[in-house]
Amino acid sequence: MGNLMRELGLWVVAASLLWLTAKGYSQVDRQVPCFFIFGDSLVDNGNNNRLVTLARANYRPYGIDFPLGASGRFTNGRTFVDALAQLLGFRTNIPPYARTRGRAILDGLNFASGAAGIREETGNNLGDHISMNQQVRNFGSTVQQMGRYFRGDVNAVGSYLGKCIFYSGMGSNDYLNNYFMHDFYNTGSQFTAQAYADALIHDYSVQLSALYNLGARKVIVTAVGQVGCIPYQLARYNGTNSRCNEDINNAILLFNSGLRKLVDRFNKGELQGAKFVFLDSYQATKDLILNAQSYGFDVVDKGCCGVGRNNGQVTCLPLQQTCRDRSKYIFWDAFHPTEAANIVTAKLSYSSKSCTYPINIQQLASL
Repeated sequence: MGNLMRELGLWVVAASLLWLTAKGYSQVDRQVPCFFIFGDSLVDNGNNNRLVTLARANYRPYGIDFPLGASGRFTNGRTFVDALAQLLGFRTNIPPYARTRGRAILDGLNFASGAAGIREETGNNLGDHISMNQQVRNFGSTVQQMGRYFRGDVNAVGSYLGKCIFYSGMGSNDYLNNYFMHDFYNTGSQFTAQAYADALIHDYSVQLSALYNLGARKVIVTAVGQVGCIPYQLARYNGTNSRCNEDINNAILLFNSGLRKLVDRFNKGELQGAKFVFLDSYQATKDLILNAQSYGFDVVDKGCCGVGRNNGQVTCLPLQQTCRDRSKYIFWDAFHPTEAANIVTAKLSYSSKSCTYPINIQQLASL
């Protein structure tokens, strides 16, 4: 029996390695002790599962290619941060804050929540969610819990967190589920596009500074992607010059420009000892669409799962039939990338300088 169990264990390990290799990963040592994640549905991995909200993905076919099934990820398999964690050497996915306690918190937590935004009211149209402000508060509670594993030594906790990677991806919902949703929000009439971008950057700078004060030192902040070109916008926009909604894209570029300047401010001494990396998700998604075939994608304008024009008028419904070859689609549903697209962008962000500033994520991890 003992030999049989050992053989079975070896088989499981071998099978796991084969699966990771098939997904384009290699086994590496963990480069940082922990990984903390803040954001919205692009990286949520189950924090919304028990909330009263339309922003939930804990049903099939979401997770159809994920080992644990419909875990709450808004895609068919792994998210961008799942893929990034693998590249950083983590052998398991970073768990959701909502379901994780005990020593597991020392490896990092995912605080992200579908529909969340920088502004507190963002996403209220979809129901409950965990805003960036609340995500920061949840991290503060986590830091307090971590103290017990360092015998209450605050300096030891700070030293430990200073070696970890922090990821924050916010802003998409502040446009999709706030500024450009005129029937539900009045921000579109209260602010010009520039004034709104400035207001978001101001609030975001306070939130990121709070993370710094709690111990964050190596921080990745992501720009908002090319939201005007997602299937949802392609399905509803009737412009004559472009299939994309350039009003949204142009507004987002103002925010992204401000975010890059904020990274410069932080790195030039405003937050002493911190190193921020700006991840240009807008340029990365634009490049992915323009050069889709070179990355192995055939379909750039439709969701793999959805309803209506471009599979983007209604998002993926429970038990709905998906496209045949999910690896050929950039978009999984009306809003979110496929696992295949997430893996490509994670690899680019990790080792290339084409979409990261001033250094890539691999270099950040090595500091």
